[in-house]
Amino acid sequence: MNSDELKIIFEDGDIVVCDKPSGVLSEGEGSMTSLLAERFGQIFCVHRLDRETSGLMVYARSSSAAASLSAQIRESLFEKEYLALIEGVPSQDVGSFEDMLFYDRTKNKSFVVRSGGKARKGVKHALLDYSVIEKKDDRALVRIKLHTGRTHQIRVQFASRGMPLVADRRYGAKPSEQRTFFLRSCSLSFYHPKTKEKISFEIL
Repeated sequence: MNSDELKIIFEDGDIVVCDKPSGVLSEGEGSMTSLLAERFGQIFCVHRLDRETSGLMVYARSSSAAASLSAQIRESLFEKEYLALIEGVPSQDVGSFEDMLFYDRTKNKSFVVRSGGKARKGVKHALLDYSVIEKKDDRALVRIKLHTGRTHQIRVQFASRGMPLVADRRYGAKPSEQRTFFLRSCSLSFYHPKTKEKISFEIL
C-alpha cells in the first residue's frame, strides 16, 4: 500500500481522519502514521486500532492538536463505535458488558479477571454497550459503543461470554472460511483541537 491509496475522510491543518484498512498497523514502520507522513508531513498518532481492525482513525498534524485529542481520550470525551461479526447471538438485543481486564504483554492477549481484580496490578475497568443489528445462521452483527479503550477489549469481552468474533482464533473462535475477524471502527466523535466544535464521522 502507498500513500496515494489512503482513504482520507477529512483533513485540515490540525487533523487527518482516515479509513484504516485491515492488515495495516496504526503506528510504526510501514503503518498509517508513516503513510500519512509521506502525504501530509509531520503526523502524531493519538489512538490505535489492532492491525486486523479497519475503519475510522484521527491523526494529529501538530503537537498541540495531539495534546488536545489525547486529553479528550483521557477524559472520555472521545466517542468510538464499532461493528463486529460474532459467533452466537446475545440473549438480549441491547445490553452492556462490564469487566475487569488484564492485558498480558508476553502473550499479546487480554483476560477477564473474575475475582480480586481491583487489587491486581495492571487490571483495568472495561465497559461497552452493544446493540444487535442483524442475526443470521447463529451469528450476529453488533454495533458497539466503547466507554473505555482497553487492549482487545471488544474481542475479549464478547469471547468471555462464549461469543468470540468470527475467525478470531486468538480468542477461541471456531475455524472459519474468513481469513480474519471483522471488526470495524464505524463512528468517531470528538472536539476539534482548534475550533473546539464537536465533529462526528461515520462510515459503514
